[in-house]
Amino acid sequence: MARSPLEAFNLGTETDALDLIAPCVALPEWAKGVAAARPYDSLNALLARAAQLSHGWDGNDLRRALAAHPRIGEKAQGGSREASLSRGEQAAVNTQNDALALALARGNREYEARFGRVFLIRAKGRSGEEILAELHRRLKNSPEREETEALEQLRQITLLRLEGVFAR
Repeated sequence: MARSPLEAFNLGTETDALDLIAPCVALPEWAKGVAAARPYDSLNALLARAAQLSHGWDGNDLRRALAAHPRIGEKAQGGSREASLSRGEQAAVNTQNDALALALARGNREYEARFGRVFLIRAKGRSGEEILAELHRRLKNSPEREETEALEQLRQITLLRLEGVFAR
């Protein structure tokens, strides 16, 4: 009988475990912390540990993680597993709608000029219009408030990806 993804994660080598979860976020120390706490008796226990570790992230972690993220509304480039995850998460953003694509591109440029990084949002479950509205709302944030919101979005994206790894 085939092992569940959680069993394989628990029983695999450290390298195998890291390979499985590293695409969830470009922060290797987070993945090492999650892998180091093996074995997990349930997916909920793994997710709780992963969430706990993510609450230590700061602005430097955000900048490092964002180096691997495409702009919202643009397709992630490359063949990495993280790029593949980003493409799937942004599938709801209708890039066939020219007005929406232009508004997102304009908003992305404004956001980057204001905050010095790409706009990060959990796209899964949101329409392109909802994402655009959220982009406009967050452009009004102070830099400190926006860093807090972006870190929360990074946590949500990471945990959704992690859950997806083990849902197979």
